[in-house]
Amino acid sequence: MKYVKLLNGVEMPILGFGVYQIPDLEECERVVLEAIEVGYRSIDTAQVYGNEEAVGNAIKKSRVDRKEFFVTTKVWISNSGYEKAKASIEESLKKLQTDYIDLLLIHQPFGDYYGTYRAMEEYYKAGKLRAIGVSNFYPDRFVDIVNFVEIKPMINQVETHVFNQQIIPQEIMKEYGTQIESWGPFAEGKNNLFTNETLVEIGKKYDKTAAQVALRYLIQRDIVVIPKTVKKDRMIQNFSVFDFELSGDDMKEILKLDKKESLFLSHVAPETVKFLINTKL
Repeated sequence: MKYVKLLNGVEMPILGFGVYQIPDLEECERVVLEAIEVGYRSIDTAQVYGNEEAVGNAIKKSRVDRKEFFVTTKVWISNSGYEKAKASIEESLKKLQTDYIDLLLIHQPFGDYYGTYRAMEEYYKAGKLRAIGVSNFYPDRFVDIVNFVEIKPMINQVETHVFNQQIIPQEIMKEYGTQIESWGPFAEGKNNLFTNETLVEIGKKYDKTAAQVALRYLIQRDIVVIPKTVKKDRMIQNFSVFDFELSGDDMKEILKLDKKESLFLSHVAPETVKFLINTKL
């Protein structure tokens, strides 16, 4: 496993396992246990996913030492603000059945996220959070918050895949020592990613799938990835991306796939903001 070193020196696996859109607690617990069996130690969840409890149960049942895991969760908009965020952090700790969270992120750049961040800084200083950061903070919001907080965000998790590569945002994050992390590294299969001709042809040279090439590309750009699947064979496949290296020419070809725009939603569109702030836990 390759690791990235965050701004505060904490090491984070560059490859983790995401549990977005697995709301059924029994199924989520099962797939997390399978992911742990495969070798995953970084697990990414969120309050709004409704499955923190399942992640906590799986980690407990795995009998793997808690110190081996890197657990990420996120504070949702309806929990924004200093007091609400503190209460929600306590709830997340309880659901995850842990004394500390490895990484806590502000999930969306809406609501009183400054109040939320102050609560996170407080819990970080108290040792309840090993690292803190943000999610979906694109350049304008990111530059704003990073300049007005005491502890700079260690992670910014944003939509990043071969069709939206975040080249410029990644450089801006680097200026402040913030690590970029990808959500949706497979673009949820949009644009026929799994059968993309460029990815398939490059994969043939290494006996790898288009999905493995897509992950490897991001990893070689030092981007943390958290692919999600409910199938164990795919977990194994996604984990098997450290035994080959894309050439410089391969990287240049994949760079050409970048459309520089979201395949999901725009965080500056009023309809998106309305949708997100009205999404309750």
